[in-house]
Amino acid sequence: MSEESAVLHFSTDGIATITLNRPDVHNAFNEELIERLGDMFEDVGKQDGVRAVVVAAAGKSYCAGADLNWMKRAAGFTEEDNREDSLALGRMLKNLHAIPKPTIALIQGPAYGGGLGLVAACDIAIGVRSAKFCLSEVKLGLLPAVISPYVVEAIGIRACRRYFLTAEVFDAEEAYRLGLLHMLVDDVHNLAEARDIFLSQIGSNAPGAMADSKDLIYTVAGRPIEQDVINETAHRIAARRKTDEAREGIEAFLEKRKPSWKLS
Repeated sequence: MSEESAVLHFSTDGIATITLNRPDVHNAFNEELIERLGDMFEDVGKQDGVRAVVVAAAGKSYCAGADLNWMKRAAGFTEEDNREDSLALGRMLKNLHAIPKPTIALIQGPAYGGGLGLVAACDIAIGVRSAKFCLSEVKLGLLPAVISPYVVEAIGIRACRRYFLTAEVFDAEEAYRLGLLHMLVDDVHNLAEARDIFLSQIGSNAPGAMADSKDLIYTVAGRPIEQDVINETAHRIAARRKTDEAREGIEAFLEKRKPSWKLS
């Protein structure tokens, strides 16, 4: 693997794998890694040939949060410098969260602070049972501010009221119970098999319909089920029924054949 802070690999079947590659510092975030990930997430989100995005990490840790040297430099920043610095992290996480394709996090080790935010921003998360998690910011007199929208969305307000305030370490079983992880595997050797189970399921589904389904979630989330929501959802399914994808999917089902988008 190269010395780049993050590495992007495309498979022949359209799977983009982005690997955090700073194992010597537990894949901790610095300015370079944040900018590189932000650009990568934006780029793969726009590529029509990409069917899914996997976010993995090299070494023993998934991501330890902020790099210590970066934090030392930030201590001398002005408030405006710190705001710009934080906005870069916000851009990176937003670009990941907004990718209109399925995203899968493969957690092979500890994910702390911003690393936990990275997990929360993905659609699906698979972790080894030995992984540890922590929202450690308050121990340093800081806040889990930029990652909070994704973490609150992933594990809920009640759990955040505990883990934001205690900064305690919790294990993969608890992360699974909270909904941060969707699947547990015994060790790193099982991660690829679990990943491929999800990729196989995703590969059977219409790419445009999955993108629209992701957008649908945020259209209805938190809104009361009133006429405007009923109208909006009726409009969306009516529009989708007229798409080439829908016609192909229904025809393939009736003709008992694979749809054109199905990966082998």
